[in-house]
Amino acid sequence: MSEKTLIFYVKLDLFDLLCYHVNMIKAQILDTTLISHMNSLHTDEMSVFVMADGLFRGALFHGTRFVNQMRAQFNLGILETMVLAQGCIGAALMIPTMKGKEQLQFRYDTNGPAAGFSVEADSTGFVRGHLFQNPIPVDAPLESWDLAPFFGPGTLTITRLSSHSKEPQRGTVEIKHKNIAKDLSWYFLQSEQIKTAFNISVQFDAKGSVTGAGGMFLQALPSVGGRRSKQMSDNFFEEKNGVFLPSEHLINKVEHAFSSCPSLGQWYSEKGNNDDIIFGLFREFQPTIALVRSVNFNCPCSKDKYLDYIKNLNTAEFDDIMNNGPDPLEVVCHNCGSKYNISLGELK
Repeated sequence: MSEKTLIFYVKLDLFDLLCYHVNMIKAQILDTTLISHMNSLHTDEMSVFVMADGLFRGALFHGTRFVNQMRAQFNLGILETMVLAQGCIGAALMIPTMKGKEQLQFRYDTNGPAAGFSVEADSTGFVRGHLFQNPIPVDAPLESWDLAPFFGPGTLTITRLSSHSKEPQRGTVEIKHKNIAKDLSWYFLQSEQIKTAFNISVQFDAKGSVTGAGGMFLQALPSVGGRRSKQMSDNFFEEKNGVFLPSEHLINKVEHAFSSCPSLGQWYSEKGNNDDIIFGLFREFQPTIALVRSVNFNCPCSKDKYLDYIKNLNTAEFDDIMNNGPDPLEVVCHNCGSKYNISLGELK
């Protein structure tokens, strides 16, 4: 940091995301080989689907460009990219669980070297977030992509805020697996009593570039069921009080299909698409794609918002800035890495 530069790490309010004019300063990806590779892939998108007569819902997200943009925003190393990418993809996969205008925060707090992260997502398809520790201290060369050695005991917290609610709803569980995808599944089982599975994958090449990334979410819907279709086997259902519920036999078969999914990072890096995964893995359960949507790493931060923030600091802090500078101030967004230069003259 130069003597004449002061960096403010300012965090906007948690649920700022539904503004919406997105003004994030987009970092440029300069690796021409990586750009050429990404241009050869299928579009980044999320396919939301239902199957087994509505007894299961899921989402499959191709996010190779999403992760590379996230990485560029913070200029992350390989380990840091892996941790934050898994958090961001996990948050993105929870977007289909939102109702109406809603936002959520996904926090992973541990006492390990990685410390954790905070990621925010909203129903319009925007995701942003940051690591608690960057860079992550490493004592020895990485021997695998198992992140457990970097996560200590801690908690996983999901906070939701709806446009119809004045107060956020918050659920917290202790980290059980030190694996982000498995701990998200654990959260839904413990906090919401819903059987849910997550698969999150990031593929690196020999140079450390992200060549493929994505994730899948699948959830049983208890106490929900429509009319049983004639094509579905009778032993896939249990009828209780006139409602068709998934049988244990059906749940076991769906879990087996889900676990047979190939590495999604590798799949997307080799130009795989969403449809082949959904209709290949789950064809027995008659999946239907209900929606295809975009999901982006982006942030509603702006220079004007930070101008207002600084002008509303307490008098002592504001006077210190005006009297002692530096000029200009460099303001860094906590959640996307955007940098804004603000002259003292703009604060008058």
